[in-house]
Amino acid sequence: MEELSPTAFAARRACGEQLTLLDVREPWELEIAGRISELDAAQPVVVICHSGIRSARVAHYLESQGFRAVFNLIGGTEAWSRLIDPKVPRY
Repeated sequence: MEELSPTAFAARRACGEQLTLLDVREPWELEIAGRISELDAAQPVVVICHSGIRSARVAHYLESQGFRAVFNLIGGTEAWSRLIDPKVPRY
């Protein structure tokens, strides 16, 4: 599994690369949940959580399910807020 920094993710997205961002935070953190059946295994998927730990486990799981281009966003939303978008609340 590869890891992707928030800066690298933002740069790739800014260049128009089609990356699916899968958020695996708990329902109390974000009132939605990721659903594997809605993902396209042929598209790159970037997995994010609060700190990058749960998302790493999910990224490994996706790879075990046949997803080929899976990235874990290093540092999760915490790093995203510090490095890319301070409007994202930190908790």
